[in-house]
Order: sequence, then C-alpha cells, then structure tokens
Amino acid sequence: MSEHLESARKYIEKRSENASRADGLPTRFWEPLIMSGIKIDLIEPGRVLCSMKIPQRLINAGNALHGGVTATLVDLVGSAAISSSGAPVGVSVEINVSYLDAAYANEEIEIEARTLRIGKAVGVVSVELRKKKTGKLFAQGRHTMYLAVSSKM
Repeated sequence: MSEHLESARKYIEKRSENASRADGLPTRFWEPLIMSGIKIDLIEPGRVLCSMKIPQRLINAGNALHGGVTATLVDLVGSAAISSSGAPVGVSVEINVSYLDAAYANEEIEIEARTLRIGKAVGVVSVELRKKKTGKLFAQGRHTMYLAVSSKM
C-alpha cells in the first residue's frame, strides 16, 4: 500500500477508535452540543443575529472553531432566518461555506443570517460569521432549503 493510502487509512481509523463511546449518545445530540451557549441578539423577518463565545468543546486540533461546527451554524441559524420569514422549514438542498480565517477558543463571534429569497418551494439564506471584537468576517455560507410546501388537498 502506498504511503499516502496508508496515511489516509490511519487518519480514519484513529478517529473511529472512539466510536463505541459515541454509540451511547442521544439522538440528534449535535444541535444541543453546538447551540448551547448561543444568544439571540436580534430577530426580525428574514434576519437573525446571534452571538456566542467559542467553547473548548467546539475546537479542532489547531484550537480553532471546527469547520463542521461552522457548517452546522450556517445550517441552523440559516434555517431560523428562513423560519423568521414565515416560510415552513424543510430540508437542506445545498450548504456551502467559505472559510476565510480562523476563530479561536474563548473568542466572541457573531452569526448573522439573512434570507435572500423565499420562493414557492425553495428558500435561500446567506450566513456570515464574524469576530465580534473586530467585525472581521471569518466564514461565509449560503444555505438553500426545500420548503415543506403544504398540500392543497
């Protein structure tokens, strides 16, 4: 096996060694794990502004906010913005995130989601994550959601 393939195998195996501990976790534990400590600073139709201090539990090996956590914040806060527009929340069609900088443990951040469009079946929201102290953008995301269209029957 090539050195690169072996390195990839070890990377995955090392992280899966603790899987048995994860099997006992409650269903949908990601949302409370990530959202615990988040504050809503402003909510209005089509816009949600939240803030939080990055806890140790959400950092990666580089002591920065984990990229998966950032994507989850785009998903959840983006969904709240769609809901604040009066649209029914459905399922994600696409989520993309541009990681522009790092935010570190114990740093205060803001997450702002703005609805860009609510159509008959699809809603689109833009989400920006900033460092609260400087206002510097460290991640930007877009979330497209299929809306749970009510039946006409």
